[in-house]
Amino acid sequence: MAKIPESSCSIARSLGVLGERWTFLILREAFLGATRFAEFRDRLGVAPDVLSERLATLVEYGVMEREPYREPGARPRSAYRLTPAGQELQVVLSALQQWGDEHLPRPEGPSMLRRVRGTGRPVRVGYLDERGREVQPADVAVIPAGPYPR
Repeated sequence: MAKIPESSCSIARSLGVLGERWTFLILREAFLGATRFAEFRDRLGVAPDVLSERLATLVEYGVMEREPYREPGARPRSAYRLTPAGQELQVVLSALQQWGDEHLPRPEGPSMLRRVRGTGRPVRVGYLDERGREVQPADVAVIPAGPYPR
């Protein structure tokens, strides 16, 4: 399982949990409805030992939770569901997708669209101020809140 770096940098600590190969793709599949080990394995083509390790890390750090289930005549197994902390990562995955669509576009266009439920209006990931107004990335200052993290 992943070991979170002892760093004052939130990015470094987050990558300790989320930065391994396959992790964001596992999360993508969870957002698309996958819950069972075999679903993740079949959709991604990831080796079972790698998938097992990534799922264990996500469970250990509260991104997913394991729920037991048993189909008739089969051994007990686990389903994996996103926790509230895991659900919050939808914005991160959408930001990565948006960046890829804009800077590494496919000739046939995006593979997924982001729309407002009920209206179908397109949405973009961005910054909002405390009043809910959009702020352009160029107008956002990132200011260290203490000693510069290493």
